[in-house]
Amino acid sequence: MNLHEYQSKQIFARFGIPIPRGKVALNSTEAKHIAEELGGKVVIKAQVLVGGRGKAGGIRLARSPEEAEELATFILGMDIKGLPVRKILVDEAVNIERELYVGITNDRNARCPVMMASAEGGVDIEEIARRSPEKIVKVYIDPLIGLRDYQSRDIAVAIDLPREYWKTFMSIAEGLWRVYTTHDATLVEINPLVITADKRMLALDGKMSVDDNALFRHPDLVEMRDLDVEAPAEVEARKYGLSYIKLDGEIGCMVNGAGLAMATMDIIKLHGGEPANFLDIGGGAGADKVAAALRIILSDSRVKVVLINIFGGITRCDEVARGILGALSEVRPQVPMVVRLVGTNAEEGRKMLADAHMITAETLVEAARKAVAVSKGELGYEHLD
Repeated sequence: MNLHEYQSKQIFARFGIPIPRGKVALNSTEAKHIAEELGGKVVIKAQVLVGGRGKAGGIRLARSPEEAEELATFILGMDIKGLPVRKILVDEAVNIERELYVGITNDRNARCPVMMASAEGGVDIEEIARRSPEKIVKVYIDPLIGLRDYQSRDIAVAIDLPREYWKTFMSIAEGLWRVYTTHDATLVEINPLVITADKRMLALDGKMSVDDNALFRHPDLVEMRDLDVEAPAEVEARKYGLSYIKLDGEIGCMVNGAGLAMATMDIIKLHGGEPANFLDIGGGAGADKVAAALRIILSDSRVKVVLINIFGGITRCDEVARGILGALSEVRPQVPMVVRLVGTNAEEGRKMLADAHMITAETLVEAARKAVAVSKGELGYEHLD
């Protein structure tokens, strides 16, 4: 889950990282009042979870409260890369002498967190890595020990930071590490970290990404989630504890288990079809959960057939079949359903579904073949029983 700039910077401030004075506004009148409080000269920033806000005109300098009101009206009426701007951040304008970059993320190859810094800030770190990789300083952090002072000093030296700023930089680096570990983040970054004309160091912009799997430990972060950037079906799936990702194919998939779901999609593609989604209903899914999953799958108008692949380990297959039939009586799908059941009481479960005139299969290959044939219109329902 990604956080907005203003949310990230509010968290940074709680951990001692200096940020510019500023407030969030929902309309142009609020923006004008905030600009008056901050002395008139402010920066108006669109709060959307996409890059390239500046190039799209979503970050503008206002030299007076009246100009702030005018620019706020303009920015709040924008769509940036398809996302509506519903909030703006009004920050004090500062005179910048130097821009830096500092961030922490997971290094999967090293299997530990890495702090990265660069003497060049204000641009995409990926662009620096491509153009001048030698300008990126990396320090690997042992998660059992944490960030050490000497590591922060090494970074300060490597990016040619003047000595008078070392103490402040080390405090910022330590604060960033605590933000990273406390919030189960996968990325925290300040870009740019600036030195101002009056010799302050400020986190002018901030970004945080949090591990979705750890959100149960952070209800305060869950409340910050921006649903504008998520597909409505994915939002609905989360309400029922379903793992759902929309894809581009025509074969809807409902599977219990992430690994089995991945295998199901692979087998569909092997036989010439395209999965319409990844959907893991988990173990022991009842009729209500199955019905919710079907509604979500069928909300995609491109779905021509639904493949249900269930391994009855913890839950018996006859109970799964009852759950499917109960869900179908509620959802009443208008597309064919191919069901593969395997596990405890699989034969009883398949018989119940066959008696209800559903397409059944004993193996995943057989189920995938039938689903692909239906999706391509090569065989009708009556030839697949």
